[in-house]
Amino acid sequence: MAASVELNPDSRMITVVSDTHGQSTHRLSDQSLTAVRTADLVVHAGDFITESVLTAFESESTRFVGVAGNSDTFPIQKRLPATRTVEHDGIRIAIAHGHNHTKTSRSLFARQQHADLLVVGHSHTPMVRSTDEYTLLNPGSHAEPRGNRPAYATLEATDDGCVGRLCELDGTVFKTFTVST
Repeated sequence: MAASVELNPDSRMITVVSDTHGQSTHRLSDQSLTAVRTADLVVHAGDFITESVLTAFESESTRFVGVAGNSDTFPIQKRLPATRTVEHDGIRIAIAHGHNHTKTSRSLFARQQHADLLVVGHSHTPMVRSTDEYTLLNPGSHAEPRGNRPAYATLEATDDGCVGRLCELDGTVFKTFTVST
């Protein structure tokens, strides 16, 4: 049975989104907007499309990190790197849009960055896979699902990693997972 995400304002939460494909706004709604506003860190795996969409995400977020995707305009490509790695609450997160990465190159990137979590977008397909070395997360697309369910992900820090959830826009959880550090 699916459950709703209960957002604890005192938790150490990360919200992960990708593939907005917007022209002027972040296109967030319902619980996905609340998740972005209350997160300690928002990670976006690319394809904002326009700079105003990137700016809208930045204005809704306490702390925001993102990468440029293959559909992003030149101003976004100037502002954001193609890949990046961040650490938050002891969780090392490598981020790439994914359009230039094969399964092998994604794995190499994650290992080179010593990532606990590799976040990618591009396919618009929400999914999570764990390996012995890292967890691969694609949050899907909250705004352009392309035949998939609209989705985003949340992660809450624990003492030894984090608990993650893939969620529908209303907060209904359809997949839970863990990331170990």
